[in-house]
Amino acid sequence: MTTGTVATGTAASSSGAAGPNGLDAHLAAVALPPRAERAERAEAVADRLRTAAVEAVAVTWVDNAGITRVKAVPLSGLVHTAQWGVGATPCFDVFLADDTITTSPIIGGPTGDLRLYPDLDRVVPLAAQPGWAWAPGDRYTQAGAPHPGCQRLFARRMEAAAAARGLSLKAGIEVEWVVALAGAPQDEPQYPTHGPAYGMHRVTDLSDYLRDVLRALGAQGLGVLQIHPEYSPGQFEVSVAPEGPVGAADTSVLVRHTIRAVSARHGLRASFAPVVEADAVGNGGHLHLSLWRDGHNLGRGGSGPHGLTAEAEGFLAGVLGALPELLVLGCSSPAGYLRLVPSHWAGAYQCWGLENREAALRLVTGSTGERSAAANAEVKCFDASANPYLAVGAVLAAGLAGLDQRLVLPPEFTGDPAAAEPGTVPRLPTSPAEALAAYERSAVLREALGEPLYQAVLAVRRAEAEQYAEATPEQMVAATRWRF
Repeated sequence: MTTGTVATGTAASSSGAAGPNGLDAHLAAVALPPRAERAERAEAVADRLRTAAVEAVAVTWVDNAGITRVKAVPLSGLVHTAQWGVGATPCFDVFLADDTITTSPIIGGPTGDLRLYPDLDRVVPLAAQPGWAWAPGDRYTQAGAPHPGCQRLFARRMEAAAAARGLSLKAGIEVEWVVALAGAPQDEPQYPTHGPAYGMHRVTDLSDYLRDVLRALGAQGLGVLQIHPEYSPGQFEVSVAPEGPVGAADTSVLVRHTIRAVSARHGLRASFAPVVEADAVGNGGHLHLSLWRDGHNLGRGGSGPHGLTAEAEGFLAGVLGALPELLVLGCSSPAGYLRLVPSHWAGAYQCWGLENREAALRLVTGSTGERSAAANAEVKCFDASANPYLAVGAVLAAGLAGLDQRLVLPPEFTGDPAAAEPGTVPRLPTSPAEALAAYERSAVLREALGEPLYQAVLAVRRAEAEQYAEATPEQMVAATRWRF
């Protein structure tokens, strides 16, 4: 394999933090089941896949640059892979979006190997890729210990940290994408529909395509809530039913794979990049979440703002306060900061408000009669360049810290914060450098991620910020348009 190298570092050893959200906490939640048990379950999964004419299984993980990487195995090798994993070098943790490689003080360099194990509970035949199935993967050392840089295991640890407090979360990630003609020049996207924003024109122009997207998602067991045209040319959005945080991240990956495959079958090309054209409205990856205890939605029935309980308010206050550093994990690409434009519904300001689409944290109560089930909050400043496991895990860490500290929300903001008196509402970071400075000050994220993953993320973000430091918006967009 030929690679490029954009930065160097010094190797060092470090142990992860061991606090309530730390690397050493809740390890039982990410321990591998016994090998014999894995083999038995894999045999049953393989039998099911054979009846669906599956011949190969793609096992994926998402790296710190937000790129989905894969190792595929023939169906005949699934049982062995479930027992022993498939090799995946740890240097993928320091890959950049353009496939050049940096390094970090702990992870990096050509030495070493990991084992990638498919999550057998999430294996699904791919409706738009006949003969193929997909599974998200978890990464472990060759000795069977959890890899401290595994992003999915990080999200699982944070989910376990919430469960240890008697809490559960429901989450969902909106998927926005732009579809263009596959045969057009890569630097000159040509769109198959030019109808009005949110207009029925676009559904009519691409009705067969959108129907096939819905069919494929439904065949894979995903509950689609809605699909609709968005603002930019060729742009659409799909929302699926909420589930646990790790499940929501898995589903986000699967939805994007499916849309890409359906697009290819229609002679189209899908982009989930934060910005597809400079100065145009970009693709978000908004995260919706609600906090629950004993079957009760903590976003309702309390004495806090708009019915929030004290626990839900503390959780959301923790998320709101941490948004500058959370951008490092939820707005991964430097191009994402071109999307965070005021008055574009991108959530460019660090404020919250009821149904306020300009606030970075939008409170959604739902309609009268369904609020106990529907009340949730939306993090609007995230985009689809994010590794979804890092995004949901970090939001959980920040929210739990706010809950533990019994934080309260600042005053609500109504209207467009861009129209407020300057300095009234803080602007979120406008560059990777600003976000990285906040990230490096965050003890909560450093503890939750653990030192190996924290440092690997930091190295990748620094290297990509360097790459595009002198780039024009047009150059940055051209370089990232088809990477996501």
